[in-house]
Amino acid sequence: MTVLICDPVATTTIQMLEEAGIEVDNRPDITADELLQDAANYDGMVVRSRTRVPKEVIDAATSLKIVVRGGVGLDNIDVSYAQSKGVAVRNTPKASSNSVAELALGYMLALARKIPQGTMSMAQGEWKKKQLKGTEIAGKTLGLIGFGNIGSLLGEKAAALGMDVIFYRRTPIEVSYARQVSLDELLAESDYISLHVPKTPDTAHVLDAGAFAKMKEGVYIIHCGRGGTLDENALHDALVSGKVAGAALDVYEDEKVSPGNPKLFELGDGNGFLRVIGSPHIGASTVEGQDRVGVEVAEILIDFYKENS
Repeated sequence: MTVLICDPVATTTIQMLEEAGIEVDNRPDITADELLQDAANYDGMVVRSRTRVPKEVIDAATSLKIVVRGGVGLDNIDVSYAQSKGVAVRNTPKASSNSVAELALGYMLALARKIPQGTMSMAQGEWKKKQLKGTEIAGKTLGLIGFGNIGSLLGEKAAALGMDVIFYRRTPIEVSYARQVSLDELLAESDYISLHVPKTPDTAHVLDAGAFAKMKEGVYIIHCGRGGTLDENALHDALVSGKVAGAALDVYEDEKVSPGNPKLFELGDGNGFLRVIGSPHIGASTVEGQDRVGVEVAEILIDFYKENS
């Protein structure tokens, strides 16, 4: 079995695969054109968020049997078409969940206490102590839109810090630390709202202008989920109007053309501070998370290899 590594993975992944007798071609910078040209040479592929596996690649990969996405989402793979061609598609939904949950929690604290703004002002030789008065997250309501692996972990951590946690999901579930509500209830009650739903036709722009209109004045938005589930233009308008007090974004609607949304990062609060803080899709980028992803990717491929040898 020959596997193409299309994006960077932990060294452990390659070692485990080779020790299992799997031939590995590690090409973490492979271009779309190169992938299309060389796809027929491989039985398996490993991708992260950078590499796309559309219909054209699947058609070209005449020997392909399995694609493994190291991470949560599968929106960069044409899953239904792959499966129609007999190609198995797998991912590692739990491996990086804690890393993403911790980033979202860190963003909540950063928004509440204006940590990035304070750092930037200090770097500019300023001492804006009075303008940096923050709030506590204890006693505030966190609304989680989506309550899977990441959302539930974030909810558990937030509850431990004294937050009232509510969540919206389609199927009913009971947990001791959070309360399930309707989406409208969540929008109306939350002081912080964090998005954790996959990108589907049903969840595209789940937070749009209509949703922002139903929110509390001064709500904070955290987005470490999937780009496209938040309407960034509607968020911009809600920030300008004051409906939204601040936002923290790790994912964006278009990450290929523009590094984030410049229009959002230009918004100030009148005291010389930014209203939006962000990062370049680093939710899963921790040493521990990457190691877990790498091990799980290798285990999936090794099991597949043994079952099909």
